[in-house]
Amino acid sequence: MTVIRLPTAQPPDSVLGARPDVTESAGAYRATGGYRSATIRPDELLRHLEASGLRGRGGAGFPVAVKLRAVREGGAVPVVVANGEEGEPGSVKDRWLLRARPHLVLDGLARAAAMTGAARGYVYLSDPEAGARVRRALAEHPPPLPIEVVETDRTYVAGEESAVVRRIDGGPALPTAKPPRPFERGVGGAPTLVSNVETLARIALTASRPGLRRRIARSTLVTLSGGRGTPLLTEIPYGVPLRTLAAAHGTPDAAGALMGGLFGGLVDARGLDLPVEPGALAAAGTALGCGAIRFLAAGTCPVTAATEAVGHLAAESARQCGVCVTGTAAVHGALRALAAGTAGADTLANLTRWAQGLPGRGACGLLDAAAGTAGSLLRAFPRTLPSHLGAACPACAADLTAAGSGRLAVAVPEVSEAPSSPSAPSTPSARTSPSAPSALPVLKGTP
Repeated sequence: MTVIRLPTAQPPDSVLGARPDVTESAGAYRATGGYRSATIRPDELLRHLEASGLRGRGGAGFPVAVKLRAVREGGAVPVVVANGEEGEPGSVKDRWLLRARPHLVLDGLARAAAMTGAARGYVYLSDPEAGARVRRALAEHPPPLPIEVVETDRTYVAGEESAVVRRIDGGPALPTAKPPRPFERGVGGAPTLVSNVETLARIALTASRPGLRRRIARSTLVTLSGGRGTPLLTEIPYGVPLRTLAAAHGTPDAAGALMGGLFGGLVDARGLDLPVEPGALAAAGTALGCGAIRFLAAGTCPVTAATEAVGHLAAESARQCGVCVTGTAAVHGALRALAAGTAGADTLANLTRWAQGLPGRGACGLLDAAAGTAGSLLRAFPRTLPSHLGAACPACAADLTAAGSGRLAVAVPEVSEAPSSPSAPSTPSARTSPSAPSALPVLKGTP
């Protein structure tokens, strides 16, 4: 089961909303200021987004206003896409958002269309339950432009922006070589904005509450898992230390963390003092990515964590790039050998060489994530690795018995389909500070 926790007093600029366990109706959304198109002009909203410093929440963290302007100036009528295909196994925020607050996402998509001059839009997802609720929301509040829901199979690479374009155009959800990038030439050859659904939700919140633009831009959804705690979805302001999140999750003695889903690599126990802030994390050689953080329980061997992560990436390779197929397999094989105590004397040198030489050579970021995970293991845990050469690690042996990509997965919180009433606000069962939020009743989750 996955728990959702609310910040103190549930501020009006929260993406989680007042009732994250119930699908929000159009009436409830309008009652909180949503869909008020006349209150702010597209150019004015774009200036607010630029001033706020809002960055994308899909993983790369690109400045939203820069991307919007590039699509608007692309020389043809653009297309806008809400990307809710959540391929990271440790992340649940996007599927939850589409199930619980589809109107918030659709409002953001319509505003992105107005800012770019787009004439049509798409909601791209791989969760049938989310798809049904988005279609219901579209019928409940018809949008100002044609919007189509496109479903795909859930894979690690299906949410990569060129794979999104390829699938919407009728092909497979597989990445393509770049350039051109979608903002230059995307769906049907038109300039295309591919924007994460949480990013669009924050655009909609900024439109209805421009005075809170900075706080909206500097808060983020995070999925916390691993360790001994129950998986947790919550919303935090930037600056909260990772160690505080570990304690809130139920792993106060964490030995480290796997950051950004499978994108940000490993940090050790000292790295848990880092604040959750993109610039600080990047300076430390890690990343927030999609906001998924998997804590390592005390006694867990980081070699096991790296082996599981790279094993999942190797299995999810699109198998389009030879260097990706061979590179991920080689890295995974070396890590498995370390975990089993069968690694040769050249294993660490090989991992170092691959960590430095493989990034940037694939059509998407999967190979980069595999190489980055290996590199982060070498940097964060240099004293742990020599003992794995020629000798089995007891902790690895115990962990790998139960290992597999399924252990990386987190269940999506269950969201009731019953519409919430605008006249009956919900009260959380308990409250505390945003950095250590309190839990609603435990919500059952589905994969």
